[in-house]
Formats: sequence, C-alpha cells, structure tokens
Amino acid sequence: MDVSQNGSVRSVDPLCTVAEIEECDFSRLADRHRPLNIERQRSFDERSLGELSMGFSPRPSSRNVENPFRMIDHLDNIYSPGRRSGLTTPRSQTYFETHPIVAEAWEALRRSLVYFRGQPVGTIAALDHSEEELNYDQVFVRDFVPSALAFLMNGEPEIVRNFILKTLRLQSWEKKIDRFKLGEGVMPASFKVLHDPVRNYETLIADFGESAIGRVAPVDSGFWWIILLRAYTKSTGDSSLAEMPECQRGMRLILSLCLSEGFDTFPTLLCADGCCMVDRRMGVYGYPIEIQALFFMALRCALALLKQDDEGKECVELIAKRLHALSFHIRSYFWLDLKQLNDIYRYKTEEYSHTAVNKFNVMPDSLPDWVFDFMPSRGGYFIGNVSPARMDFRWFCLGNCVAILSSLATPEQSAAIMDLIESRWEELVGEMPLKICYPAIEGHEWRIVTGCDPKNTRWSYHNGGSWPVLLWLLTAACIKTGRPQIARRAIELAEMRLLKDNWPEYYDGKLGRYIGKQARKFQTWSVAGYLVAKMMLEDPSHLGMVSLEEDKQMKPFMKRSASWTC
Repeated sequence: MDVSQNGSVRSVDPLCTVAEIEECDFSRLADRHRPLNIERQRSFDERSLGELSMGFSPRPSSRNVENPFRMIDHLDNIYSPGRRSGLTTPRSQTYFETHPIVAEAWEALRRSLVYFRGQPVGTIAALDHSEEELNYDQVFVRDFVPSALAFLMNGEPEIVRNFILKTLRLQSWEKKIDRFKLGEGVMPASFKVLHDPVRNYETLIADFGESAIGRVAPVDSGFWWIILLRAYTKSTGDSSLAEMPECQRGMRLILSLCLSEGFDTFPTLLCADGCCMVDRRMGVYGYPIEIQALFFMALRCALALLKQDDEGKECVELIAKRLHALSFHIRSYFWLDLKQLNDIYRYKTEEYSHTAVNKFNVMPDSLPDWVFDFMPSRGGYFIGNVSPARMDFRWFCLGNCVAILSSLATPEQSAAIMDLIESRWEELVGEMPLKICYPAIEGHEWRIVTGCDPKNTRWSYHNGGSWPVLLWLLTAACIKTGRPQIARRAIELAEMRLLKDNWPEYYDGKLGRYIGKQARKFQTWSVAGYLVAKMMLEDPSHLGMVSLEEDKQMKPFMKRSASWTC
C-alpha cells in the first residue's frame, strides 16, 4: 500500500461564500425548492457561547488577516483556513491557545493519508507498526468520518470528495460471500490500495464482510457515507457532488436495502451482531440503538440531498413515512428514565390486543440490578436494544449522541441524556473519555454473549472500554444542547494522556485508566476525533455539518422526559 508520509493538499479560499444547503422537513415535502432560513438553535444562547471563551484572547477578523487560524509559527504548515459549515449560528469570538498536542495530532493525521494514483482517498486505520497489521492497514468507511470532518473543518474538502467517489465506485461491484450475493447497495466496510511495482499500477481492493472477523457485512457504512456526503455539501456549499447521477443512485441503492417492506412489524432495522462499530459479537443483534440512530440520521440527510425527479420521488415518499414511524417507535419504546423504569418494574405479562401496555412481553424479572443504581432521579437515555421479550438496558454512547445530533431525541430527551452523563461522570467518562457502552458484561453472561471472546473481556475493547474517538460525538452533542463545559472537561482529560500514550485505539478498566491490552497505537480516528472536538469547540458553527434541526412540523409523541417532573 502506498501511504505518503507528508501529503500536501490544496487549500480552499477562506473567504469563499458558503451556500446554504436546503434542509427538508420530512413532514413538508412540497417545499423542497424553497430556500430555508435555518434559525439558530435555542441551545446556542449567549451564555453558552460565552462559556466557550475559556478566557482566551479575541480572535482576529478573518477579513483582516491572511490566516484567521494562525496560532504559532509551527502550525502554519498544518492549519489552513477553514470554511464555515453553513449553520447560521454565530462564530465564536475567541480562539484556543493551541495545546502542544494539536500540532502533533495534525502531523499524525497527515501521515495516515492513503493515496491512490496520486490523489488522497482516505486515512489508514492505524500506523502502529509494532503490531500485526490485520485489517488496520485499510481505509475504513466509519473510521474515516472523523478524519473527513477534520479536513473539512480545515478547508481541505478534496480529500473527502475523492473518498466519497471512490467508495461509491466500490459500491457498484458485485459482492459475494461464500457464493451468496449481497444487496446491490451495500457499501464496503473498508478498502486498501495495492501497488504493483512491476507494472507501476495501483488497484483498490474492497472488503464487504468477506474478510471481516465473523464475516458480517457492515450495515453502518452506507449510513455514514450519506451523512458524510451531507457534511461535505454543508461545509463547502457545493451541491454538485450530491447532485451527480452516480451519487443520487448510490443513495437510492443504500436506502432500498432498508426501506423495503417484509415480515418485520417494527420500523427499526433488523441487524446481525458485529454490523457496526461494535464489530464483534456483543449481543447487539436485533435492533441496536446505534444502527437505528444512524438510520434515522441517514434518512434525514438523504431527504435533503435527493432530487424529486421520477427516480427519487418514490424514495422520498418512503423516507417520509418511515421517519414518522421510526421516530415514534424509538422515542416511545427505547427511552428509559426513572418513571419508565418504574413502569417496566411493574409490568404485567402475557398481555394481548391493542390495549397491551407491555407491548413486547418483557419480563420484569429481566431487569438487571445495576440499572436501578445507574438511573439518576433526573436524566435518561435510549437503551441499547428492544425486541420481543428482550430489552438491553446497556448505555451505548454512539447511539445516544447521534440521536441528539439527528434530532431523533426531543429537546427534552437530549437534555436528559446530558443530565445522565453529568450525573454518571465516573461511570461513563472516568479518566479517559468515553465508554463505548456501560456496564461491561462478565462471568457466565460474558461467555454466552461474546462466545468467550478474549479481546472483549470485561472493561475492555467493545465490552465497556473507553474510546477516545467518541470525544467528537460527545462534543457535538454538548454544543447542540448548550453544555460546552462538559465537552471542555472531557477534552482536558484526553489531552493529559493521548499524546503521551501514542494515541491508543481504546483504554481498559472501569475508569479507562489503562491502555487497552490489544489496542493499536497511532489509531487514526483517535487522532481525528480529538482534532474535530477541539475545532468544533473553538468554532461551534462547524456543528452544522453533523447536526440536523428539529422538524418543528412533526409534533413529538413524547413531549417531555418524565425525569423533568422531578
């Protein structure tokens, strides 16, 4: 594989006007071609934005200086002026005195760039040469997202554009695993560049699950691709990429896999274990919150990007119907707070007909002991999974953060999730942000659920490990809910160790105190996650790339979190 050690990428004029890309309320599809004036989020009040200053000096105006992001001479060749993300929130009037590890992070991110025929097309998963490479020498779709956001925020969209087009090309390949053909719209989990020194020729090799551990096709790759396409469009103001016939077809193919009607009576998406960031057996089969939140966000992003021509109109109509059903289902049945927990505790079983309260026939005795102590009096979260006779009460970080960013969570639910994080800081953040899930499973349950997976032992890897990459999702959720101080506290924790520990993939232990026993060093999305969090907190307008406004036309079925009555 040809990995450049110091790639240079063309910068974008910082003074270019960024066009607003239309957001489509899925309850008002007829207004697609009306320019939308996105109002500032209520969470972006002056008090919250003022807290972002952290006592630093005012930032010079970008119109009066050559480089508005100039901090120290050493960073001149690393930072390039960034564009605004398109959200009409006010720019932060302050800038960070750069932390010493910012320059190191940018250098590490650039070393991870992967080139294909002279063009950067992504970032390698990890540059840890002390460990066996396995599939860490590839460009993963989900891993590249924080890298892409970092480059977009830094005014380098060409890398992201190349990635979007190359993965789109891979989508069109015929995909077979053990002679069984996958759906046409499946996006690859990863790809690598193979260089033939004899012929001086490069080719792309994709993995759709046929080489993955467990041989599971990725469900989240297609969703992340759509979300990234929307982020690129919002950041650059360039809608021509999304309007390309190939991109329009790519979105329709992804969605056709998810919107087809069959035997399932739930609007959520049925998935196998190992189909997302939790890519090993961890008992997330069924309807995991991570996939449902990404599904919801991808549907809303696609709705804003799809053309309403003969081919796209039918897809748009299906999306609108699914969004209403999906939001009702998740908000009603996945939500857990103190009142809902008490209701489940008192459930009657074997109920029948439309009047049933215990719709999924969940046995109250299946409530785990830990959840009663974990649930604060004020706060709540979307649980990990809901299916017949089974509720997975574990906390999963990515699903809850994406629920906030996509506005799947109501404003009240979003605030309650933040309340929970603050109330359970030691359990969910500890000494290194951020727990991928809580709590860990152990003992006999670990043997049954994970198949005795030695990498997913308690408080390690996917089983309660701490993942620095989740820092950017937490930061985005904090900014959207007006809680930047939470993100600032988490970033300060990460800065104490990330560089010193050589950017590990994950940390072990209840508090995230130990570098993961099998964690790769120089993990690219650990680097990029930190940079995105840092830049987003410095300039909250970047939030517009990854945040969707609440659809005010769709009245939420669950108007307020029960925890707010306390």
